[in-house]
Amino acid sequence: MENIITVSSLRKSFKGNQVLKDVTFAVRKGSIFALLGSNGAGKTTIVNILSTLLTKDGGRAEVCNFDVARQGGKVRERISLTGQFAAVDDILTGCENLKLVAKLRGVKNPAAVADQQLKRFGLKDAANKRASAYSGGMKRRLDIAMSLVGNPSVIFLDEPTAGLDPEGRLEVWKTVKELSGSGTTIFLTTQYLEEAEQLADQIAILHGGKIIADGTLDELKKLFPPAKKEYIEKQPTLEEIFLAIIGAEKEDSK
Repeated sequence: MENIITVSSLRKSFKGNQVLKDVTFAVRKGSIFALLGSNGAGKTTIVNILSTLLTKDGGRAEVCNFDVARQGGKVRERISLTGQFAAVDDILTGCENLKLVAKLRGVKNPAAVADQQLKRFGLKDAANKRASAYSGGMKRRLDIAMSLVGNPSVIFLDEPTAGLDPEGRLEVWKTVKELSGSGTTIFLTTQYLEEAEQLADQIAILHGGKIIADGTLDELKKLFPPAKKEYIEKQPTLEEIFLAIIGAEKEDSK
């Protein structure tokens, strides 16, 4: 499978502090790529460079076979970026947010595009509500729906579930899987290891300004010694308990 993102020896410093030190990796077309790292590791810096919001100090970075430094316009035509905080206008309705983005991108028939996206992301019933009335999960879904206007080849999701409750996080996970299934390449940054485990085809770990591991989940597991086998009764996690109780409550209320 061909690569849609290629990064080689990428470097970036801020006020003498080198954040990225010869970062190298590649992302396959149509895959979900997860970039893991602690706070301050440089994940957002990489996303900003690849989406042409930030200039690199050195190295090479290509998205959709275009150099991010020399052909930024070509890159921006083919990508979309959803940051850590939903970039929706709270004063506008969900439908109005989508139509605005469609008009800005020069898409034909903005109303039809907005209606299609609202249906796709389960927001049809809230189409005419102001975004300020949306839950965190609904706002994030609207944010991603806005990112899809114009059918970008690559979507950058910078910690898309930060601050969401478990239900909202599962909604976003479902959306990401559907996008990948339709052929869109997803570049995901996250601090949640379970998120990468559930979603990613490929995982890279950024630490100390470098990629210290890169591969599938199974490949990364081989880097560690075999787990010691112990036979104990599995207890449900708090998240599993929470979701079970919420689900039962919804069934009772029907």
